[in-house]
Amino acid sequence: MSESYLQQLPLIAILRGVTPEEIVPVGLALYDAGFRLIEIPLNSPQPLQSIGLLAAELGERALIGAGTVLSTGQVEEVAQAGGRLIVSPNCNPEVIRATRRAGLFSSPGVATPSEGFAALEAGAQVLKLFPAEQFNPAIVKAWRAVFSRDIALLPVGGITPAGMAAYVDAGASGFGLGSALYKPGMSAAEVGENGKAFVAAWRATQH
Repeated sequence: MSESYLQQLPLIAILRGVTPEEIVPVGLALYDAGFRLIEIPLNSPQPLQSIGLLAAELGERALIGAGTVLSTGQVEEVAQAGGRLIVSPNCNPEVIRATRRAGLFSSPGVATPSEGFAALEAGAQVLKLFPAEQFNPAIVKAWRAVFSRDIALLPVGGITPAGMAAYVDAGASGFGLGSALYKPGMSAAEVGENGKAFVAAWRATQH
């Protein structure tokens, strides 16, 4: 079920700093632009409230969840809030296993192939290559040589619409998108326009 959201559009919107007051209009603008995966980092203001509000608004139409998840306790809190996506900056097998036990979608951050294989062994469904600034396309190509095509590799960090094609050509499956998509204080309309630019850039890479 969760993989179908990736198939629709393998771009994760990262809304670091979003507030409960902003989350529904911003989330709907991204949904209208084509996004089906939305992450609210836990170091945002009242993140669990935002996750609950957007999950209730979009229901099964999108996969809403948390980023910067560092503990099994946080996995439980996100699940109780209605979130179904767990994204971490690191590879913590306990967090990955807790995510899968709770029936949630696991996307841990990995920085080496060894971490990547450890994450998969623990049950990760997507590998977040983080930070992408240290993964140039040549490195992604080297990873792709040892990770099969059915394993999604998503560079996260510093991704712009103009930079996507080189990563896709190297074997990236999609991306996590942060400050180039959303910064605190942006209007929902601005975020929606940014989202459309990323979606158009992604679709242009799909030959």
